[in-house]
Amino acid sequence: MTRLKKAEAEAFNLRTSWLETARDKQLQPKVEHYIWLILAGRGWGKTRTGAQDIALYALRNPNVNCAVVAPTHGDLRRVCFGGNSGLLSILPKECFLNSKDLKGYSSSVSEVRLFNGSKITGYAAQEPDRLRGPQFHRAWCDEVAAWRYPEAFDQLMFGLRLGDNPQCVITTTPKPIQLIKNLVERDDVYVTRGNTFENEANLAESALTMLKEKYEGTTIGRQELYAEIVDDIDGALWTNNLIDRTRLQQDTEKDLSQIIVAIDPAVTANANSDETGIIVVGKDFNNNFYVLEDLSGRHSADKWGRIAINAFYEWEADRIVAEVNNGGDLVERLIRNIDTNVPYRSVRATRGKILRAEPIAALYEQDRVHHIGLYPELEQQMCSYTGETNTSPDRLDALVWGLTELSKSKGQVNWRIS
Repeated sequence: MTRLKKAEAEAFNLRTSWLETARDKQLQPKVEHYIWLILAGRGWGKTRTGAQDIALYALRNPNVNCAVVAPTHGDLRRVCFGGNSGLLSILPKECFLNSKDLKGYSSSVSEVRLFNGSKITGYAAQEPDRLRGPQFHRAWCDEVAAWRYPEAFDQLMFGLRLGDNPQCVITTTPKPIQLIKNLVERDDVYVTRGNTFENEANLAESALTMLKEKYEGTTIGRQELYAEIVDDIDGALWTNNLIDRTRLQQDTEKDLSQIIVAIDPAVTANANSDETGIIVVGKDFNNNFYVLEDLSGRHSADKWGRIAINAFYEWEADRIVAEVNNGGDLVERLIRNIDTNVPYRSVRATRGKILRAEPIAALYEQDRVHHIGLYPELEQQMCSYTGETNTSPDRLDALVWGLTELSKSKGQVNWRIS
């Protein structure tokens, strides 16, 4: 069999296999559309669906130009091209321009060249201007709700103009941003909705059980698991967009002048108790702030004390700060019983929560606070807090204490996130 015939056979097998294994919602809609918008929960199979769609199109149609647009270059390499469900995992090596050692793939520019002259090129939405000029027959946009610059979508649409029927598939977990809301209302957009649990055959049962127990009925669960567009709450000090616009990837490195472990301790420790908020925060030499870790949970006093002290040493922090309105001297005594040498400072609330939180919310408005990674439970508390509820937002309280302490401090000890 010639190499061309073998490549064509592998392309046919890829299509046949996908048609046999994909769920109905993962297959191209049979109605006319310009954009196929897939709003689905975490683990639904969005990446696999987008990768299969763009790959099969490029294999069926010679000499076409396809675009893959992800939030960042890292997302392109790790998810869309190199991930477990990415293009390099699903494309048969015989279908590359040169099958030996995947010579049809360039990691430096995230581009795949196929045996039939077609190519699939990756672009990062963080650089919208790179989409000026190129033209495409088809596009796959991944996690559009996480794009820092939504105007990248407009630039892509200007270039999606080749062939008789240019189309775009969008795979994303929704957030209440204007771009998503506009797309849902368009007549030329076909919307597929799905939740995490539709893909239970490919997800660990223990993980699904944990997700359901922890997030069922919560705002973050409605968004991240059930793919609902959950609008921001009127009067809340924070919004999803406010947090997202300065978010950094988990592996981001920063030189920090100070790091603090902040604690908002619970009075009791049982299944119905409040959580103990334990948040690690840092500040750089330009007075920008970073949320580094959320270790909160329903812990016994001894356990949360040890968690906080372990975090202090792991992050090489400057000190531990704890609210003592409820525990008084017992909080410091607990810390000292575990470690007599750890630097510690007690803080006491003399104003209401909303008044303490407002200056910290202002730092977010100034784009001076960056979440390194995702903190779903903390961010749910932030985006739902209006000051009018009786619930205790323990993670948020710890965050506010930590950032308040850093914003007052003048220390200049240099540590590095790595």
